[in-house]
Amino acid sequence: MGEFAVIGLGRFGSSVARTLYELGHNVLAIDKSEEALREVVDHVTHAVQVDSTDNEALRAVGITNLDAVVVAIGEDIQESILTTMLLKDLGVKKVVAKAVDEQQRKVLEKVGADLVIFPERDMGERVAHTLASPNVLEYIELSPEHTIEEVNVPARLEGRTLGDLDLRSRFGVNVLLIRRDTQLLISPGSDVQLQGGDVLVVVGENRQLNRLESAF
Repeated sequence: MGEFAVIGLGRFGSSVARTLYELGHNVLAIDKSEEALREVVDHVTHAVQVDSTDNEALRAVGITNLDAVVVAIGEDIQESILTTMLLKDLGVKKVVAKAVDEQQRKVLEKVGADLVIFPERDMGERVAHTLASPNVLEYIELSPEHTIEEVNVPARLEGRTLGDLDLRSRFGVNVLLIRRDTQLLISPGSDVQLQGGDVLVVVGENRQLNRLESAF
């Protein structure tokens, strides 16, 4: 069981807090707004009204003892940056911060954010990839150049082996695992035959994955 805090309980922050709590973790929800806290109080472990730019107030709620803190402050960029900086100064092990643009990302990274995310942009990319390539089920960006994708195996490839497809030589991508119903075939060998409903989890450069999507 992990110990987490989410600061800023807008749509994104409240979703993160609720999901972590549903997964069985302890979640401390923090916001300046009493109304925002009322919305999540029954779906988190603790909910406290705190000004996240007050380092003494953050220390008082035990913020330094947590595994990670998510800074989900949306509209007030200055508050988001200052909160992130204070959390790192206090010694928080991992700070995940939400950004609205590249400029904010750069500043958040400079003040110590361990991970910066773009919820709206990332969801937009997932939707675009799903629309452009119906066989792509999930899309996780590892870096600007590399991605992990879940790809549906087309019916025409049923019965073929991974060796037959030779995805590494043809497309420069690696198959990490095959999801088959409730099974996970990890690091599958070249002799594994594909079945209907199989999902390949592949990793590679974006340009190579685009070629694979077109072929599939």
